[in-house]
Amino acid sequence: MTQSLYERLGETAGINAIVDDAVDRHAVNPLLGPRFSGKDLAHAKRMGAQFFCMGAGGPQRYEGRDLRTAHAGMNISEQELIATIDDFVAAMQSQGVGTTEINEVVAILYSLKGEVLRI
Repeated sequence: MTQSLYERLGETAGINAIVDDAVDRHAVNPLLGPRFSGKDLAHAKRMGAQFFCMGAGGPQRYEGRDLRTAHAGMNISEQELIATIDDFVAAMQSQGVGTTEINEVVAILYSLKGEVLRI
């Protein structure tokens, strides 16, 4: 049986590590950092991990707002989206995630652009 992306990313523990690392990178990224300044990073990590786990095929239920609502009024640029994806790639690489899985995650993240850009 083929493993789900969730399983290949290390299930909850692996995805939590990826999201923790990525959010920490966002907070110091020159392009993204201002958006994270003064924010509840623990909450962002918790919601991000739930969303990521669910989206990768895990049993978690995402309890946060839908992406469009969560990003409404933020006027996020494509450059910021690319920076976010780049931070996730770096986080996955630092966690030893394979190229196949990284490419799958990048495709998923990029497919969500219509839910977060310029709304």
